[in-house]
Amino acid sequence: MTGPLTGPGLDGLPGVTDWQLLPGDPRDTLLVAGGPPAARGDAAPGPDAVRAEADGDAAVLGTDLAALPAAMRRLDETAMLTMARVLDRTRLFRDGGRATTEEVLAALAAAPRHAWIVRRWLRTLAAENRLTTDPATGRHHALRVPDRRDHARALRELDGACRDLGYPPAMTRFFRAAAERLPLLLRDGASLQEVLFPDGGTDTARGNYRDSAPSRWANHAAASLVAGEARRRAADRPLRVLEAGAGVGGTTGTVLEALGDTPVDYLFTDVSPFFLRTARDAFGGHPGLRPALFDIQADPLAQGFEAGSQDVVLAANVLHNARHTGRCLAALRELLAPGGLLVVIESCEEHYQALTSMYLLMSPAADERGWFTDLRQGQDRVFLTAGEWTRQLDAAGFDPLPVLPPDGHPLAGAAGQRVIAGRVRPHDGRPDPARVRAALAGRLPAGAPLPRVHAVDHIIRTDTPTGATR
Repeated sequence: MTGPLTGPGLDGLPGVTDWQLLPGDPRDTLLVAGGPPAARGDAAPGPDAVRAEADGDAAVLGTDLAALPAAMRRLDETAMLTMARVLDRTRLFRDGGRATTEEVLAALAAAPRHAWIVRRWLRTLAAENRLTTDPATGRHHALRVPDRRDHARALRELDGACRDLGYPPAMTRFFRAAAERLPLLLRDGASLQEVLFPDGGTDTARGNYRDSAPSRWANHAAASLVAGEARRRAADRPLRVLEAGAGVGGTTGTVLEALGDTPVDYLFTDVSPFFLRTARDAFGGHPGLRPALFDIQADPLAQGFEAGSQDVVLAANVLHNARHTGRCLAALRELLAPGGLLVVIESCEEHYQALTSMYLLMSPAADERGWFTDLRQGQDRVFLTAGEWTRQLDAAGFDPLPVLPPDGHPLAGAAGQRVIAGRVRPHDGRPDPARVRAALAGRLPAGAPLPRVHAVDHIIRTDTPTGATR
């Protein structure tokens, strides 16, 4: 725990029966909970969820969904060959060599922020019987290395796998370019942004987030849920939508199309001005769309957004970046009006291909003091499972809706892209953050910074030293 607050100093806060203090920069965050809600909402599929699944299926008509698992496996196999080739170049594993993880990191000259990726490589190759790890010594040996021709053949065969998944040719070029530059990327001698956005263009990234079969399904299902919310809401004012981390607009266009001529006040937000300029070019003529800067890591109210000001918050492929999922979800819930809807698109299965490409975008910044402080801390992973997302939504004060596509659907496990939604749960026993902040102000030394305060329905415990919990 940082700052002047201590456990005893947090006792007796108004309406608070449980709390968790999360260290942060520049301010700590205090999550507070009161009594449990009277009842949880029913997560059975309603008509909007049924329609969303049908709309997702319609978006991928003509795609051989049965071929997707094999296509994903070909991408993963190519990624593992790439990992093995890069590790072999260190010469640590030749002639019976045995190396520790730290020796591998040193030989690769990997930037400290990317060390987690290399650790994942070693665990992945061991799990796939392409590397042996001695549990007693922690040393790795017996690396199975493909010859140059096998690796080159696998890279050529990426075209077919990407076509089966619905990726445009630009994504194949991206995967190849990332593989070729991987040693340099690990050292931070080059930036993956330069590969993903060549010459400042967004076609490659848009192909990843819009054009693939899993993305098309998820985007259309999410758009269907947003359109369903428009039908639920009164027609006397525009539907208020905030899209967080909208990026290249891979989901935005599908949502706007689904809304049709529905009057909308649509906030297209991102942490980067680069994407706001892209939004003006792509969607600037759409009535009601406004670009705005928004950082999901920071307090929305401190960024000028009003509590209860949105009917829908949409977040496609961005919330995995939240350093603490519970804090982020609680903050987004405060933006929503009573009964408001949160719609999230997230990858809930991790694929090896990302370990040689997109994961390099997800490492902590070089100057960042910490990384994940929630259940992912110390696990070298980015994505939550669908079940973990549902529990996080429930704890933050949402009634979770059924995850889409449902288990058993051909796309549920093939690519792992899921639509996770929740509706703001009414709960009179939730502590009032303003009252809690006022009480804290009287307990802290003069000039001491007040923490962010977010109310949740219950605290999710983790076995980590990062957050002090009651």
